[in-house]
Order: sequence, then structure tokens, then C-alpha cells
Amino acid sequence: MYTIGIDLGGTFVKIGLIESGKVLNCIILPAYSKKGLRDNLPGIKDAINGLLSNYRIKIMDLAGISLAFPGIVDVKHCQVLATNEKYDDACDLNLKLWCESNWGVPFYMDNDTRLATIGEWVCGAARGLDNVVMMTIGTGIGTGVILDGRVLYGEHYQAGSLGGHFVVDYKGRKCSCGNVGCVEALSSSFFLPSIIKENLNLSASFKEKADYYDFEQIFKLASDGDVDALIVCNECMDVWSAAIVTCIHAYDPQIVVLGGGVMNSKDVILPYIRERVGRLAWCPSENVKIVASELGDNAAVLASEYSFKNKKRKNEILSV
Repeated sequence: MYTIGIDLGGTFVKIGLIESGKVLNCIILPAYSKKGLRDNLPGIKDAINGLLSNYRIKIMDLAGISLAFPGIVDVKHCQVLATNEKYDDACDLNLKLWCESNWGVPFYMDNDTRLATIGEWVCGAARGLDNVVMMTIGTGIGTGVILDGRVLYGEHYQAGSLGGHFVVDYKGRKCSCGNVGCVEALSSSFFLPSIIKENLNLSASFKEKADYYDFEQIFKLASDGDVDALIVCNECMDVWSAAIVTCIHAYDPQIVVLGGGVMNSKDVILPYIRERVGRLAWCPSENVKIVASELGDNAAVLASEYSFKNKKRKNEILSV
């Protein structure tokens, strides 16, 4: 049996065809997240139909379609509950009906980082482990948690998903979620221009280019000895480390998996975070392993297969 996994990113939409734990093919579309999800659905539909046609897959051989959404999702009713400046019309859409009317197959939807965490847990860096935290660092910062071998959801489907909105500076920058001093507001790509412009320790010439920098460029400049870039990198890594320490204290994982585009600089990020977290986290038994994602951008789409092989998981949501 095949499944289709859709991953709605802030920059790209990824549609993957999955069989036996492998991505057979992917179609990547530009994401017009500011325009809403409705405008993206025709392109997603065409991509799905194209994959099914190219691989000559009959509907009877399609187990279902899953969607990874960057927001809070009611997984029991396949309904988006809350967004944060991405696909803000999604709460008004009946995506289950959209799937059933087009293909007549089961539909499953969950938070994007939670699905990425499931992907790493089932066939990636956290295989065989029962207690897992994943943090994705990109346009925003997301988290997902596996606790005692079960996916963590909570009373309102928020548990484990809001690590990017842990407060690390209650006097800090206002976040897009409305809170103040969130991890995301202090260290994500979305806020990078503000992070640079508002830093009193950076040179004026560096600040002038704030709107044009991304993390890949910043880490490259830092590796070349640029003092300003090094300050930005270290301060962001300190914030990510603080979030990881909080996750370790909250969930007591065996492993923390780091994903997202920023991990292109993992050779710098992993040693820095491992040292800082190892020094600051209260782990009397043993230090928690901190590793990079094995599946990369495929993690959330690969979770599609698990979603339909484990139908009972909807009735086994762990409340905290």
C-alpha cells in the first residue's frame, strides 16, 4: 500500500509518495502561506494526481493522505485549531472533506513538527527509543515529543508542540504568537532581521545588511572570522540551548533530535549545544544525546505511513 504525505512549510509545500518507509518521489511547490491554504489546494491536488498517475497507482492501493500543518491541530476531527501567520484561513477549511471528495481515501492531519518527530522515531535518528524530543529550527521553531513510547498530545493537542514559545526572556522581544520573550522571537529565521538590528553589540555596517542575511550566510561569515556574525550565531545557539535544557527538564528524553534548515551548519551547532546543554541541564543519571535529524526534510512526509498503520493511536492520545 502507498500513502501520500503533505508537508506545509512556510517557504515550500512538499508532497511525497511513500511506500514501505521510503519516499519514492516528491514534488515541491512554492508555498504562498500568506495567501492562505485554500489557494494552495489546487496545486497540491494536481501534484497528488500527478504522482498517482506517474506511478500508475490505483485509488484502492492508496491507504490515505496525511498533512503536516504548522499550527495547532485537532487530530481526532482533522481540524486546524490555531495558526500563526501561516495559512491563516485553514481553520475555516474542511480538509477531510476535500480529501474524501477528491480521492475517497482516509485523511490524517497533525502538527508539522510532531509528524517530523514521529518520522524520526519510526525510521530516523530516534529509532527504537521510547522518550524523544525533536526541535526544528527554521522560519519558526517547532517541537514534538514521544513520551514512554506514545506521541504526546495533551488536553488541547498542544503538549510537546510549543517549545518554540517557551519564554527565555520575559522582558524580551514580542513574538508573533502574542507572547513576549519566546525562543522563536529570539532565535528564528523569521525574526533574524530584528535580532540583528536590535543587537547593541553589532557594528552599524553589519546591521545595514540585516534584511538580506539568512542563517546559512551568518554561519558562513562566522566560520570566516566575522566577529558580528559570530555574536549572532552564539546568541542564537544559546537560546536554542536554553530551549533544549527546558525540554530535557520537562520531558526527560533519551535523545533530542535537531532538524530544520539551520542544521546545514550542524558541524558548528552540535558541538556548541552539546557542551552548553551538558553543562547546564540537570541530568544526574546521564547526559541526553543531542543529534541531527537523519531524515531531513522528509521526516514529516515519512510519518504518513505510520499514521495509517496505527489507526488506534487516535484513541490513545496521552493527556498531561
